[in-house]
Amino acid sequence: MTKPPSSQSGADLDPFEDFLCFSVYSTGLAFNRIYKPLLDQLGLTYLQYLAILALARQDGQTVGELGEKLFLESNTLTPLLKRLEAAGLVERRRSTQDERVVRVSLTAQGRRTAEEARCVPAELLESTGLSAEGLGELNEALKKLRGQLRPG
Repeated sequence: MTKPPSSQSGADLDPFEDFLCFSVYSTGLAFNRIYKPLLDQLGLTYLQYLAILALARQDGQTVGELGEKLFLESNTLTPLLKRLEAAGLVERRRSTQDERVVRVSLTAQGRRTAEEARCVPAELLESTGLSAEGLGELNEALKKLRGQLRPG
């Protein structure tokens, strides 16, 4: 919690104004409202979009590797991957060396969707009101904060 100086009385302030965690949370919700119509055109949810882009960067990842990159537990990731598979965007295959390991790969349709999805950040930049440089600096600060907060 931070306490910035304010000329307003405590009664006039938003009750969460001093909560950094709420600022981050509510900003995430605002981003999702901007992303939603863009991703609806692709038939993707935000998490599906992230999974598709992660696989476009490195195809054939294990479910565990993908979960680490997306900060998702398997009980959230597995149903997401099943929906992407049902939509024809990914395929899951058990490893021949170790049946416990499942690898996820984009299909041809998934690769086309990933190409289309890459234009979404450019459309989003305008909505932020920030320059590309300002957005990059904010992103770096948030990644540093996330690194500090993550256990281990």
